[in-house]
Parts: sequence; C-alpha cells; structure tokens
Amino acid sequence: MNLTISGYSTALFSTWYFIEELGLLFDCGDGLISALLQKSRKIENVFISHADRDHLTGLLQFNQLNAREGFPVIYYPKDCGSFPAIKDFSVKFDPHVKGTTWKPIINKAKIWIRKDIYVEALRNNHVSCNEDTNKSLGYKVVSVKSKLKNEYLNLPANDIKIQIEKLGREATHTTIETILLSYSGDTPCENFQHWNNSKILIHEATFLGNEEDKNIQTHGNKHSMLEDVIKSVSEINIERLILGHFSSRYSNEQIDTSITELCKKYKIQIPVYRILPGIVIKNIFAGEPIF
Repeated sequence: MNLTISGYSTALFSTWYFIEELGLLFDCGDGLISALLQKSRKIENVFISHADRDHLTGLLQFNQLNAREGFPVIYYPKDCGSFPAIKDFSVKFDPHVKGTTWKPIINKAKIWIRKDIYVEALRNNHVSCNEDTNKSLGYKVVSVKSKLKNEYLNLPANDIKIQIEKLGREATHTTIETILLSYSGDTPCENFQHWNNSKILIHEATFLGNEEDKNIQTHGNKHSMLEDVIKSVSEINIERLILGHFSSRYSNEQIDTSITELCKKYKIQIPVYRILPGIVIKNIFAGEPIF
C-alpha cells in the first residue's frame, strides 16, 4: 500500500503527521488546519502520543471544524488528565462538537480502524512514571491479510471451496501481518524491536548530540539523540525512515550534515527523509530523500 504522508514536526512548537489514504492523524499540534484546510475532513481517527502542548494544541480547531456524530475518534494515553479536560472545554465552547468520540487507551491496545488494519499502542518512557501508567505512547499501523496455505494453492477452485467448508478458514489459511507504518512519538531511543520489519518508521530525533544536549536529557521529559536513532535503525529491518522533531536550535545545514554523516557511518541502505524545523511537508515521499 502506497501512503501519502504529510507533516510538520518541530520540537517544542508543533508536531502532526497525516496519512491520507487511511484517514489517520498522529498527534495534532498547532497549524494542522491551516496546512491541510479541507483535507482535514478526511481524518477519522486521531492518535495522540502524549499530553505535551506541542502535540495537542491543534485539537480544538480541528474538532471545531470537523466534528460530526461519531467522528473524529480521538485516542489518547489513558492516564493523561489533559484530554478529558479538553473534551469538557470544547463541548462548552463549541456545543456542536459533542459527537466527537474520545477514547483512552493503554499499552498494547489494538484499535481496528478498518476491517483489515489495526493500530497498536506501545508505551514509551518519554514521561517518567510507573510502568503500569500510560502517559506516552508510540503506535504501529498493521495490515492483516488472510492467505491460502501452500498445500491448497494448486487445487481446483471447487476443491478449495470444499476444503474450506470441511476444515474451516483457520485450518486452510495463514494470517499475514504487515507493519505499514510505525510512529515513535516523543521518546528516548529505546525498544527498537517494536519497529522491526516496518515498511515506514517515523522517529523523533530532537537532539544532534553535543555536550549541551546531553545535559538537557538529565531533567524533564526524555527525547532521542540523532546518532542513537541512526545506529538503532541500522540494527533492524525497515524500508524507509522519516526523521522529525528536531530542535529549532539547529540550522538546516547542521541537521542535514549530521544525518548524512551518520548514515554513512552506520552504512544505512534505505531512503532517509527528514522534516526540518518550521517547515510543513506535503507528501513527504514525493520529495528526494536526504540520504
């Protein structure tokens, strides 16, 4: 499945990613509506990674323009109190948005957005909290297909039908799951096996990794260093990488030079794209990869 992905991601200011073919939005930072305009109407399911303001401040306007009975469905980490508060405020401020569905979710929850596609939530340690508390999540988008087992492939169509009726689909078919896309959300560089075998990985790379950056990581919510991300990507199997959430303290040249040097260092063999600070990119894969 070819996916059209548009997005904006600048640490501290705003992050959102829109997957057009699936009517799917990951995070809803400021500026979403002004970038997508009428296309925002295509969004049916919104998955918010955590309650930092740069990941949710676009919700009010998005909801005000697009709410209708049963849609959008907004999924959020169960233990974040910000989302019930936003829901209550938005209904008071714009009573017509009461049709929106708000759903708290937890680690490893699977949400079916189509009969053949589900989104799985995966807890991360961006926000320091107990292991059984869900305050920050990443997500995997998984396609599920049923395939006839090899031993039945060469049978005549009528014989296949008879075998299915006799034995059932579970005995005659194999379920094949494909990770279409993975989205890390904000997170320290960890648990990369979650993303193994993804067709596309969208991962944050907030810091380029100088001494000042290392000191910042000792307090507050945790983020990823670019080198840790590139190294971890080199150790798993993915087909395309999108890097975002860079700090605006860096110039575009610094970011691009760092990506290129690290991709060479770790012998990256896949296309690598990036979203530079302050720039909306529509259809990320329509452009040339940085590496």
